[in-house]
Amino acid sequence: MNASMLSYILFSSLLLSVQAEYCGVREIIRYTERLLGDSSVSCPCRQTAVSSCSCLPIPERGHELACFAEGTKHLMENNESSNPVITRLYWTFQALLDRNLCKRLAHGDQCQYKTKGNVKEFLKKILTNYQEIDK
Repeated sequence: MNASMLSYILFSSLLLSVQAEYCGVREIIRYTERLLGDSSVSCPCRQTAVSSCSCLPIPERGHELACFAEGTKHLMENNESSNPVITRLYWTFQALLDRNLCKRLAHGDQCQYKTKGNVKEFLKKILTNYQEIDK
């Protein structure tokens, strides 16, 4: 085995190990902060009444990715004015989930939660989870 082959193998395995823990941290923080800055996402969650506000899953530990994908999909489908940031966030979470890339947040592909919250609470949960990873 020559030196160039060895360096190629080392580089490939390094790339795979980096990719295996890819969580999209910086872009997700940026998108989430942008959405939190939007005043139209702050209405209260009413689980019983049919309201224009969404009640989104606040995930249990280890089920964040599945719940973040589910919640952003709900936002995407129920948002009258289709927001490209929500769409981008959804597809990012879905890709991370499908490819099993972010091991810290995904222990399964089922969203498990005990509580629901409004859009702002949901987005803050995304932000705090990703800020923890970023440390």
